[in-house]
Formats: sequence, C-alpha cells, structure tokens
Amino acid sequence: MKIAIIGAGAAGCFTAANIPYREENEVVVFEKTGKAMQKVKVSGGGRCNVTHACFDLQELAEKYPRGKQLLRKTFHRFSPADTISWFEKRGVKLKTEADGRMFPLTDDSQTIIDCIWKAMMQQKVQVRFHKSLTRIEPQEQSFVLHFADKTTYSADKVLISTGGFPKKEQYDWIEQLPQAIETPVPSLFTFNIPKHPVTELMGLSAEVTVKIQGTKFKEQGPLLITHWGFSGPVVLRCSAWAARALHEKDYQFGISINWLKELSDADLKEQISFLRREEGRQLLQHKNPFGLARRLWEYLLERSSIPDGTRWGDLPAAQQNKLIENLLRDTYDVKGKTTFKEEFVTCGGVALKDLDPQTMESRRHPGLYFAGEVTDADGITGGFNFQNAWTGAWIAAQSITNIVEP
Repeated sequence: MKIAIIGAGAAGCFTAANIPYREENEVVVFEKTGKAMQKVKVSGGGRCNVTHACFDLQELAEKYPRGKQLLRKTFHRFSPADTISWFEKRGVKLKTEADGRMFPLTDDSQTIIDCIWKAMMQQKVQVRFHKSLTRIEPQEQSFVLHFADKTTYSADKVLISTGGFPKKEQYDWIEQLPQAIETPVPSLFTFNIPKHPVTELMGLSAEVTVKIQGTKFKEQGPLLITHWGFSGPVVLRCSAWAARALHEKDYQFGISINWLKELSDADLKEQISFLRREEGRQLLQHKNPFGLARRLWEYLLERSSIPDGTRWGDLPAAQQNKLIENLLRDTYDVKGKTTFKEEFVTCGGVALKDLDPQTMESRRHPGLYFAGEVTDADGITGGFNFQNAWTGAWIAAQSITNIVEP
C-alpha cells in the first residue's frame, strides 16, 4: 500500500511517526519547502508549547473557537495525557508552567522535532522536499498526485496536513476534489492603535478584562502594551473568538478595557470613598491603591484630566467620574491587526461536516484524510493548536493502517 502525506508540519510528521513499518507499505511525506516542522521549531519562542495541561476533555474542547463538536469526539481517542505519554515513552519529558502550557524539559523545540523525526525514520518513512502539490486526481481505488515539477505519484491513501492558508484560492486544489471549504480568515493577532499615547507605555503588562464593543466577546487575562497597540494572551484570545466578526468589520472596531479585571462600579466607588475619607491628604499620583504599574496609573490620571498635586480629598466629582470610567471602561479605536510572532493561525479550512471524527477520513472521498490546521478547527494560544494536530494525526494514522486500538 502506498501512503502519501502532504505537508511535513506537526500533523503530517506525527502521522508518519505513528504508521508502523510494514514491508509491503511505502509511506512518503511530500513537503513544498526544504525543511520539516518549521512551525514546531519557532513555536513558544523556540521552546515548543507542545500541549496544555487540561485533562477535562469537555473543558479542553471549549478552548477551540471552531471545531469543538468534532474535538469532543477526537480528544477521547488521543488527549493531552496521551501526548505526554507518547513523548515520554520516547525519552522526552514535558513540564507544566503556571499557566498550564507544557514544554519539553530542555526548553528547546528541537527536542520535539528530533523525537518525531527519529520515530519517522524508525518506521522507514521517506521525505521528499521541494514537492509542491498542485492537484489531486481521485481514481476508483487510489489518487494521483500532481506536483509543480510535473511529476506524479499514485497513492492508495492520502493525508492532507498542509496547515492553514490565508486565502480561499489557496484551497482551490482541495475544493476541486470536491471538498467543502470554510472561507479562511486570520486568528490570533494583535490590535493596532496607531499613534495613540498609550503606546508610549510599551513593554508594560497588566491583568485586565477586554471587551470588543458591540459584540458578546469578552476575555480576561494578561495584556501587553506594544509600540503598535495591544498584545498579550487576553488580546489573542479575543481575536480568536471574534475572528470572523472582526474580519467582517475590516479590523476597524472599538474595545473597552477594565484595568481592574472585573471590579464593579459600586466596589470602585466604595474604595474611592474610603480613600477620600481616610487618605484625603494623600496625592493621587503617590497613592495608587489598585496595584497598577506606576506609569500606567500616571497615564490614567492624565487621561482623566487630573493634574499633578491633586489630593484624594480634593478630587472634583467630574474628574472622579472620569477616573472611574477610565479604570473600568477605558475605550480605544482599533485600526488594523498585526501577526503575533509565530502564533498566527487561520480560522477556516476543510469543513468539519465532511470529516468522520472516528477516522479523520473524508466522507466524500474514502482513503483521503485531513489533520491539523488545514481543517476548520483552531484553538486559542497555549498549546491547543498543537494538541489538535497530534490528535487528528494519531487518529488518521490508526485509520490509514487499520490498527485496532488496545
């Protein structure tokens, strides 16, 4: 049996690593570039955020803005615990950080690449670089693959694991099979706020709540101020959940920031009343009772038109109300997006309704499989997208070789 895997990324290589060697089989991975697992290499700042320590599978599926219905089924087959076990059995131990992200003990993504590559070589997998697929021609019992260099390859089974594409036309060769495609739009991006004074605080981070105005989307977590606007986990999560809504707005939208996480108006007014009563002689710029970074506090005072030298006891009602508004509902107009390092992913891809979650096989074309980001399943940042890749790849490998699970 000839097995072709299109794309030497995380999903493609992990599938190949899990197809046991059989003399009668030929497993070939085709990669359009000259390197394998490039996204694995750069992920997590070069440390590779392998998975996330979330072992409640229902809770895990909720980390995916798209694909949760399929993933609720697939994670029962290969979960984060299985990922940890798979690597540990091959000599790679993972560690869990405070936020749940998991990395190799070496803090080096090359450890993960080497582990998967070694498993592939043990299974005698062939890898052919600089092979750009242009067309898949379904036959009665097989598929003919057409490449840009005019060569062809006939395969009995094919796995497509190319990763996501930013433009719909890049999926044409899949759509022509036919196979339904959900229009791709960006996910996991940062918010641009050109030339806004807040960008002078670049490098500063805070625990906040961000709400996208005019929508239901709201997230809490660390926000990072950059020289172009806002980044950090809370912004990336907002961009993931609201990916399609923000695309429709052409990335021109308003956000509201609660710099005090979820503190309510009533609680904040009570705190300020206490300060006016008990700390009235203290200067506002010297008495910062909310644990905010000094530069951020001074910025918010200036934004609230509160001059230096103002005491808590002398704070006029109008400025107090403005300060409350800026602490709890500080608004900004976002004008555009920026890719966040290597974390950029695509929302969209192969429609999940056409995939069998038990096998990752196309319901339209028996013998054709999909895994990883090429499908319309994507997670928030934190190792969730890699877990989706490992899960889909492992299931596809079992199905392709008709392995009976123990």
